[in-house]
Amino acid sequence: MNWKNQKVLVVGSGISGIGAATLLSDVGADTILYDENEKVSVDEIYKRFEKEVNVQVMTGVLPEEMKNQVELVVLSPGVPTDSDLVVQFRKKDICIWGEIELAYTFSKGKLVAITGTNGKTTTTALVGQMMKDYYGASYVVGNIGNPYTTIARNTTELSVTVAEISSFQLETIDKFKPDISAILNITPDHLNRHHTMESYVEAKEKIAINQTKNEICILNYENEYTKVFGEKCKATVIYFSSARKLSNGYYLEQEYIYEAKDNVSNKIMNIHDMNLVGQCNVENVMAGIAIGRSMNIPLDHLLRTVREFKAVEHRIEYVATKKGVAYYNDSKGTNPDAAIQGIRAMTRPTILIGGGYDKQSIYDEWIEAFDGKVKKLILIGQTKEKIAECAKKHNFHDVILAESLEETMEICQKIAKEGDAVLLSPACASWGMFPDYEVRGNRFKEIVNSLKE
Repeated sequence: MNWKNQKVLVVGSGISGIGAATLLSDVGADTILYDENEKVSVDEIYKRFEKEVNVQVMTGVLPEEMKNQVELVVLSPGVPTDSDLVVQFRKKDICIWGEIELAYTFSKGKLVAITGTNGKTTTTALVGQMMKDYYGASYVVGNIGNPYTTIARNTTELSVTVAEISSFQLETIDKFKPDISAILNITPDHLNRHHTMESYVEAKEKIAINQTKNEICILNYENEYTKVFGEKCKATVIYFSSARKLSNGYYLEQEYIYEAKDNVSNKIMNIHDMNLVGQCNVENVMAGIAIGRSMNIPLDHLLRTVREFKAVEHRIEYVATKKGVAYYNDSKGTNPDAAIQGIRAMTRPTILIGGGYDKQSIYDEWIEAFDGKVKKLILIGQTKEKIAECAKKHNFHDVILAESLEETMEICQKIAKEGDAVLLSPACASWGMFPDYEVRGNRFKEIVNSLKE
């Protein structure tokens, strides 16, 4: 594609929008970076660029004249595809891409793309480390916090790119086709954006929509959606399972992970030899090994990386032990299913901190997963009353409502006893109280580390 002077509108001025606009400026496109929030300062947006760019920044209402000149629209993941502006462009038959699709058009080398409701950040980081340890030239990008557009033009035919891809990003792909894709699991999430579970599942499945038998798709045999998808997926499917023996694929039996091919199984590692904890992370590791093996990395190299790999920040992350109480930061547990995994990983009586922004999630299964482990539930944020009512319905009454994380931590100090755990695993997004889960998790860690021994 000849980008010189092509009129491109980038919608959204966050890190994805900045990355997309920078790339487009570099290739000579006539680029407009737009944010509909008129309260955002144009000067502030320009400060977000790491170098001088030839980009026009606009905020507030986009003039009709400008809309009529646009040849391509690039959406940031946070921009809903059914927003009024996007609908207007669709009616004009204007091509609409996401930042991921834009980056893909410039990317070279091998591409691994990982999605799933939960576990994708840990798995992406693990696979990225595998690629770095073995191949050297590798990039970790996407929803993990490093926009794909910032590195796309640096890739070569010899490099490997590992991308964490969200459902928001998958909505706007076109030609995007990874060499290896993975869907770790699909459980209800982001229904305020996708509206129905069917739409959410469809978005996740798009990660493999352009793949053929020449490419590989890694799927979870124990998830109802991914198991069914495997039956219609056009790629070559490799399953992993935490509950049953597979004739082909990767599975967990007692405390060992096995690699199976044509009904012949090979015991490859004990799960207690890795730093990651919880069944969710065993599944992440199996998916990671499946990806690594599909990338022709020798097993001994993969297992060395797995054994040395430590938990991703904010995902069942051990913080410290103070006065005999262990503190865990699972701020990335932003939906009930992710938070269930956090509870399952606990081996002590647990004081659980939950609540936050309402994504229209249902909390029944989360409450049921307490299973005698949770001794007290402290709730904050927009959803606290909703979750408290759900807990009451399930006969869990050890609930305290708090106004802030700071107040919550004061309560924890008073009620936690030696041998207990305090787990921040909110089952909700952070918005309304914190800009994102990272800020929430970092604040939790700051407070924990300030506690007296």
